[in-house]
Amino acid sequence: MNKYSELREELGFAKTKQYDDDNAILTHYLQTVEEGNYGEYKKAAKQIIKESEKFQNGSSLRLPFEFDVPFPPPNNPKFTFIDLFAGIGGIRLAFQNLGGQCVFSSEWNEYSKKTYELNFGEVPFGDITKEETKNFIPKGFDVLCAGFPCQAFSIAGKRGGFEDTRGTLFFDVAEVIKKHQPKAFFLENVKGLRSHDGGKTLATILNVLRNDLGYFVPEPEIMNAKNFGVPQNRERIFIVGFRSDLDIDSFEYPAPLEKKKTIKSILEKEEVSVKYYLSTQYLKTLIEHKARHADKGNGFGYEIIPEDGVANAVVCGGMGRERNLIYDHRLTNFIPVTKIKGDVNREGIRKMTPKEWRALQGFPKEFIIEVSDVQAYKQFGNSVAVPAIQATAKKLLECLSIML
Repeated sequence: MNKYSELREELGFAKTKQYDDDNAILTHYLQTVEEGNYGEYKKAAKQIIKESEKFQNGSSLRLPFEFDVPFPPPNNPKFTFIDLFAGIGGIRLAFQNLGGQCVFSSEWNEYSKKTYELNFGEVPFGDITKEETKNFIPKGFDVLCAGFPCQAFSIAGKRGGFEDTRGTLFFDVAEVIKKHQPKAFFLENVKGLRSHDGGKTLATILNVLRNDLGYFVPEPEIMNAKNFGVPQNRERIFIVGFRSDLDIDSFEYPAPLEKKKTIKSILEKEEVSVKYYLSTQYLKTLIEHKARHADKGNGFGYEIIPEDGVANAVVCGGMGRERNLIYDHRLTNFIPVTKIKGDVNREGIRKMTPKEWRALQGFPKEFIIEVSDVQAYKQFGNSVAVPAIQATAKKLLECLSIML
């Protein structure tokens, strides 16, 4: 147990309330107290500490608190940002790597909150659509970051403005921008946002950001992870914006790196468990499924990626794992460790492991995974390619004249 875990235990937090807003309040306060960036955390956090069993006897909490987690808040941060729809913290990691301090995070999924806390020592707040959650966002942060879900707007016969986005999660992002007026924002979404609802969704988003909120927003860019140091063909749309009073009127997205990586660079160095190898029955099912679609002229089905190839985009469900199978002939023990139909295949065909998906998304090996494989695949599939985010964040910060 590390120091942070000990503190959590001493404060009397039961497992049943491990990821509630009391924990979010306390961990946010402990992360921001030294820099004085706390918003509504201070009063609430002190009340939580006061009521805890540990401090009933008059003991005091030593501040600032030192987090012994893989990615603690930076000393002497160069800028501040908030992390909405945070997932497991891929966007946070990119901005934190550049010297930023996250002063607020929000994520509703309990499993993602667990992974986030293990790595950053912070429990994200819950539902960002709730006013009580928004009220904890501190004033004066520099950059808003959000990987918000894609939703259609009801804009028939309307101009597609701020009010037309009510009831969608983008509205909550826009509302926070409107209230807090950060210097800049970084938004990430699926490539399909560009064509979603016949292009109306993106048009509405840009109209709100540019005309209703008054930000300079260059044309969004489709960025591919494979161009920024990870062997994954993952295209996502990035949208950046700058507050009008900063007089920023141009922005260039980062150019692709010349050197591309291949699958071989991210594979585990040692033999992996037999549980990742396909059974003969499952492999037969995949082959038949692909053949049926091929007869219909479709390209659906499993795919085996060569070592010198690039992975398909990792996703949280469906054929995500089966579209990224590999050959690995290092297996020495073919005795199944899970219930399977048939035997373990002898062709060396296996799924990539969660650690390999972690590498495909550009997370460092220090990033802790303590959830089940099912949750790990889901979390990394739903996350972001960190190097692509970081390259874009660097360009954004340069526009703000933040020394890196």
